[in-house]
Amino acid sequence: MHNIFLVCTSDFYYKNKIFDLNDPTNRDNFYFPYYLLRQKFLKFDISLNTYDYFNFDENCDEPYILIFFDIPKNINILLKYHKNIDKFLVIFESKVMSSVNWNRNLHKNFKKIFTWNDDFVVDGKKYIKYYWPNKIPEKLDFDLGKKNNLCTMIAGHKFKDHPIELYTERVKAIRWFEQNHPEYFDLYGIGWDKYRFKGALSILNTNRFEVLTKLLKPKYPSYRGTVKLKRDVLQKYKFAICYENARDIPGYITEKIFDCFFAGCVPVYWGAPNVTAHIPADTFIDRRKFRNYEELYSYLKNMPDKKYINYLDAIKSFIKSDKIYPFSAECFAETLINEIIKDLNG
Repeated sequence: MHNIFLVCTSDFYYKNKIFDLNDPTNRDNFYFPYYLLRQKFLKFDISLNTYDYFNFDENCDEPYILIFFDIPKNINILLKYHKNIDKFLVIFESKVMSSVNWNRNLHKNFKKIFTWNDDFVVDGKKYIKYYWPNKIPEKLDFDLGKKNNLCTMIAGHKFKDHPIELYTERVKAIRWFEQNHPEYFDLYGIGWDKYRFKGALSILNTNRFEVLTKLLKPKYPSYRGTVKLKRDVLQKYKFAICYENARDIPGYITEKIFDCFFAGCVPVYWGAPNVTAHIPADTFIDRRKFRNYEELYSYLKNMPDKKYINYLDAIKSFIKSDKIYPFSAECFAETLINEIIKDLNG
């Protein structure tokens, strides 16, 4: 049996938590793609465990491979310890959140790199295209009777000083609705009840200084708290402000737009410039087409029922079609396994 060890950037996912569908932190089926990956590897007599299960004394005499989910801070130490071992990299975070992910000098240490970035995938040899994985629901509940309000946003309160970040734009959207049409907008997510320090002071954004961050918290009148399941909340709204963490990165399409789709909530999307190359244009509202939030609000508020239903029908058609497959957990698992098995077989 071959052994593969998964290196994550945080030990939060260790002890094989990332494969455990019963773990309380597996919200919105987040762990399902990785659970499925592990199960499919077993069919090839390959064991996949998180890196904390690696033992230098026991495992070094057996063949093993390392898969990295993003590049960790201790990458140089790991490269030294596993110098002659086959290593593969799966890039999740954009350059806004992790600049080290896109360091081509570090990329030389990996046999293959799996990325959603369309600019990196040229010949499909070193860089392999994958799509952000989702568990595609078998049943869809698009009950219009459940929709109690116009618009929502579910997002964590974060900030990153970068020219293409969209965290600032999320706050602009929140503040516009709060100041102009508070009755039609609700905000959910982690961290909006705390102050977010920036720059060198960002080290204070930890639980250790929670009293201070809550004392200095800004007021967001639209804030309704955190959510257990995104779908339960999103299905109560007609639209959702759905911005990626960053804009203008080709192929950077995460789970955010799919969270809306699966809940029967029409997303107002901003992120990948080539989103319509991967997702039908009639399934979402493109924020870039509106000059300001006044125009966007007018479009949402005055949309005829028939047009809204057309959006929902387009979303249903997309989810039930073969076009959704690249974004499935099955496709993600097959992509990684096929490329890694290919290398194992020479």
